[in-house]
Amino acid sequence: MRDRLLAYAYLIRLDKPIGTLLLLWPTLWALWLACGGFPPWHFLIIFILGTFLMRSAGCAMNDFADRNFDRHVLRTKDRPITSGKISGKEALVVAATLALIAFLLIQPLNLLTKELSVFALIVAIIYPFTKRFFAIPQAVLGIAFGFGIPMAYAAVLDFIPVEAWILFIGNIFWAIAYDTAYAMVDRDDDMRLGLRTSAITFGRFDVVAIAISYGILFLSQAWVAQLANLSNYFWVGWNLALACSIYHIKLVSTRQRDYCFKAFRHNNWLGGFLFLGILLGLTLT
Repeated sequence: MRDRLLAYAYLIRLDKPIGTLLLLWPTLWALWLACGGFPPWHFLIIFILGTFLMRSAGCAMNDFADRNFDRHVLRTKDRPITSGKISGKEALVVAATLALIAFLLIQPLNLLTKELSVFALIVAIIYPFTKRFFAIPQAVLGIAFGFGIPMAYAAVLDFIPVEAWILFIGNIFWAIAYDTAYAMVDRDDDMRLGLRTSAITFGRFDVVAIAISYGILFLSQAWVAQLANLSNYFWVGWNLALACSIYHIKLVSTRQRDYCFKAFRHNNWLGGFLFLGILLGLTLT
C-alpha cells in the first residue's frame, strides 16, 4: 500500500510543485486584480485547491498520453506508468477523480465560472496529445495554465473584462517561454521519437523566440497595470521579474540541458515577482 501511494504521489508530481506554482501565479494575479485587492477567503481557498487538483489531474493525463514515449526518454523512463508501478487505467481514474473533485469545489461559484471550467477541462485533456501534431504545443499548455485568469474574473465580476484577456494572452506567451526552455532539455529525444515541441519548431531561433515571448508577457503586464490603474509601485515587481527573464535568457543561451532546466524552474520567481508588483500596485499609492 505504501508503494502504491508513493506511485500515485509521483504520478501527480507531489515531489515537483513547480507546475502547480506556474499554474497558481496567473490565477492569483487575476484574483487580486478582479477584487482590487485581497480577495474573499472562499475565492482564495477554492482557486488554490482547484489549481492543485487540476494540475495533478493534468499530470496523470499527461503520463497516460505519453506512456509509450516516456519509456524511451532518460528523464521520464522511471515514471509510475512506464515503470509498471501503476496501470494506464489507474492513471485515468486518478485524473477523472481529481477533475470531479475540482468541479464539485466550484459549485458555490456562478454559472459562468462553471461553464469556463468545462472548457478548461477540455483543453487539459487535449494538451498532452497535441505534441503529436501541433508545432507549438506549448501554446496549448499556456491556454490550459492560464484558464484560471478568466475563471477568476468570472467568479468575482460575473463577466470577463478586456484586461483579463490581455493577461490571458500574456500568460500564453509566458508558457511558451518557460516550456520552450523545458523542451530544450528533451529536444534530442523528442526528435528521435517524432514528437513536436516549440524547441524543435523554433530550431536555432529558440532563444530569440523565448526572448520575444517574454517581451509580450511584460508588455501585457504593463498594459494591464494601466487599465487597472495600478500605482507606480507595480514597477518594482515588474522590473524584478524582468531581471529574472534576462537571467533565464542567459541560461538558455548555453543550450545546455542543466541550464535550460534551471531556467524553467526559476520561472516560479518570475511569476511571484509579477504578483508582488500587482500586490504593491494595488495596496501602495
